[in-house]
Amino acid sequence: MKIGWTPKSIRAFKRLVRRNPQLRLAIEQALLQMTADIYHPSLKTHKLMGNLENVWSCSIDYSYRILFEFLPDSDTGEMEILLLNVGSHDDVY
Repeated sequence: MKIGWTPKSIRAFKRLVRRNPQLRLAIEQALLQMTADIYHPSLKTHKLMGNLENVWSCSIDYSYRILFEFLPDSDTGEMEILLLNVGSHDDVY
């Protein structure tokens, strides 16, 4: 599965890594796991409700999350992941 980035998710990633350089490896590992198996138990992938009803979340670790949507690829029609935000639980929700 392919991953796409929104401008907001790129800014959030850069800000998070600048503040917490030790998280870079954990984020990269989570992204690799997402491409291999988005529903892997270590990611704790789940769909959100309320104002974020079309958004999904997965865990980087206990405190940090990745918010994303599933969208069809315009070329192949296969589903791809569009990253919306990366950060602490309080920052992304």
